[in-house]
Amino acid sequence: MELNVYRPYSSKGYVVMLAVNLLLLGPIGLTVWAIQMAWIPVMAAGIINGIGHYAGYRKFETADTSTNIVPWGVLIGGEELHNNHHAFASSARFSVQWYEFDVGWLYIRILETVGLARVKKLPPRMVEVPDKGMLDSDTLSAVLSNRFQVMGQYARTVLLQVYREEMTKLDSQKCDLLRRAKALLGREESMLSDDARARLDTALEQSDDLALAYQYKQRLKAIWQERTASQERLVQQLREWCEEAEASGIAALEEFARRVPRFTMASA
Repeated sequence: MELNVYRPYSSKGYVVMLAVNLLLLGPIGLTVWAIQMAWIPVMAAGIINGIGHYAGYRKFETADTSTNIVPWGVLIGGEELHNNHHAFASSARFSVQWYEFDVGWLYIRILETVGLARVKKLPPRMVEVPDKGMLDSDTLSAVLSNRFQVMGQYARTVLLQVYREEMTKLDSQKCDLLRRAKALLGREESMLSDDARARLDTALEQSDDLALAYQYKQRLKAIWQERTASQERLVQQLREWCEEAEASGIAALEEFARRVPRFTMASA
């Protein structure tokens, strides 16, 4: 349909849609046609590229301001899940969590069932294999492909845990400084404002353990930002990160480092 109808005859679609509306609805079809013509520019450019970068929730810390407006993508073919789309731009499915609904994916699955579509790519899925002890190329592939999930796990299981432990040990003044920066610990650093960056730096100065855990977060991120290193070199860098993290003296960080070699890509 795309190659043989939509692409070569795309300019005819407007006229055909108008003709169908008039045939089915009579004169009111002209009004319906006008609404249809305005729908995509307003909803896609206005709502998605406007609200979708301003309000909503963020599942993945992408290097942009994209948000999921609501967890139910029913009006704009699933584009309401805009942060998910930015995280996995080539995926045919925008929904990631069990509570998210992507009506566009429903249409794709229906077309696939009757042989009119073929799904080429979905969000990568990482699993943890308990008896996998060797950090290898499969581990590297899982970490690189699922870097947003890995960073999310790191924020929850390391940074947040260290934060909680430090809140029980520090005086009230230092705890207040940490509390003001709690939400910034897992944020994408490039998206922080100058004020947020200053608050985070001040908070990290109050706790050596939290500052060290945050430093390991940046070092882990630097591995998948490397553009020129070979796969062997990246595997070695990840091994060195795990070895040093396991010797950090921070229990939550050590436990996370022991888990990393068990990461691998889920089978299709």
